[in-house]
Amino acid sequence: MSSPYSAIFAAPGSKGFSAAGFLGRLPLSMLGIGIVTMISQITGRYGLAGALTATNAIAAAVLGPQVSRMVDRHGQRRVLRPATVLSLVSLAGLLLCAHQRWPDWTLYVFAAGAGCVPSVGSMVRARWAAIYGGSPRELHTAYAAESVIDEVVFIIGPILSIGLSTAWFPEAGPLLAGCFLAAGVFWLTSQRATEPRPHPREAHESGSALRSPGLQVLVATFVATGALFGSIEVVTVAFAEEQGHKAAASVVLAVYALGSCLAGAVFGLLHLKGEPARRWVVGVCAMAVSMIPLQLVGNLPFLAVALFVAGLSIAPTMVTTMALVEQYVPRAQLTEGMTWTSTGLAVGVAFGSSAAGWAVDAAGAAAGYLVPGTAGMLAAAGAFLGYRRLRPAPEQVGVGADDGDDESEQALA
Repeated sequence: MSSPYSAIFAAPGSKGFSAAGFLGRLPLSMLGIGIVTMISQITGRYGLAGALTATNAIAAAVLGPQVSRMVDRHGQRRVLRPATVLSLVSLAGLLLCAHQRWPDWTLYVFAAGAGCVPSVGSMVRARWAAIYGGSPRELHTAYAAESVIDEVVFIIGPILSIGLSTAWFPEAGPLLAGCFLAAGVFWLTSQRATEPRPHPREAHESGSALRSPGLQVLVATFVATGALFGSIEVVTVAFAEEQGHKAAASVVLAVYALGSCLAGAVFGLLHLKGEPARRWVVGVCAMAVSMIPLQLVGNLPFLAVALFVAGLSIAPTMVTTMALVEQYVPRAQLTEGMTWTSTGLAVGVAFGSSAAGWAVDAAGAAAGYLVPGTAGMLAAAGAFLGYRRLRPAPEQVGVGADDGDDESEQALA
C-alpha cells in the first residue's frame, strides 16, 4: 500500500516544483538569524541586530502581499523574477555596508530593500491547490508535506547560517541565503507546466483578500505567533553565547524545528473530522502553553528539550491554517491570501526580534524568554476572541472545488 505522500508526488511536475520551493525557502530560516549573527559578530550589538531583522521583516510584510497579488493577476514567472533580483541587489548592499562598517542608516535602507523577497512557500502551495483543489484529502497531505519541508528548512537553515557566519566570516550566512533564493526562484519559475493560471480580472475586481473576516483573525493572531518565533531565535543565540557555546544555538533551533517536522509528518497521514477552526484554536493555545518551560531554562540541554516539545504544535497548526485560508478567500486570490498569513508572521517576527534584542541587552538572555511567553499569551487570546469569525463567507463555499478542477486539468495537461 503506497503512502499518501508518495501518492501526491505522483502528479507530473510536483517533485520539481517542491524541490525548487525547498531551495527558495531556505532564506526564510537563514536570513533573519544570519543578520543577527553577522551584526552581533561585527558590532556586538544585539539591539541593532534585532532592529535590522525587524526592518527586513516589516518590509517583507508590506511588500510580500503586493507581490503575491501581482502573481495572482499576472502569473508567477512574470512577477517573481524581477522581485527576486531587487531583493538580491539589496542584500548585497546590506552585506557590503556591514563589512565596511558604514553608518547604521545604510544598513536599515538595504535591510528594507531585501524584504522584497517573494513568499516562495505560498507559490508552491498555490501549485498544489491547482492540482488537488478538488481533492481535500490529497490537498491536506500536500500541505502537510510542505509544512514538513518548512521545518526541514528551519533545521538546516540556522545550522548553515550561524555555522558559516561564526566559523568562516560574518557575512557568510546571509550570502549563502541569497544564493539559495536565486537558485530556488529561477528554478521554480522555469517550470511553466504546473504554474497556476493567473486571474487578472477576478483578482482586480475582488479587492484585497484581507477583506475576509476569517482571514483577518488568522493574520492578527499570527502577528503574535510571529513575535513568538522571532524572539525565540534572537534570545536563543544570546543564551547560547552566555553559556559559552554560541554556535550551539543553531543545533538548539534545529531541535525546535525537528519537533515541528515530526508532528507535521504524522499529521499529514491523518484525516481528521470535525471543525478545522476548533483545531486551529487548540493548536495556537498549545503553542502558548509550550512557552512556560522556557521561563525556567538554565542550560542548553534543558532548552533543547523544551524547544523540541514546543515545536510539536507548530506544523499541525500551520497545515490547518492553510485549509482555513482556502475557505476564506476566492481561488483567484489564493496566493495573496496565503501570503497574508506569512505577512502576519513577518510583522510579528519584526516586533519579536526587536523586543527580544532590547530585552537581552537590558536584562540578559534568560530574561529574554519572557518575550515569547508574552507573545504566546497574546496569540491564544487572539484565537479565542476571533473564533466566532472563523466561518467561510457564503459566496466562497464551494468555490475552491470547482476552480480547483479547472486548474487541475490545466496543471496536469
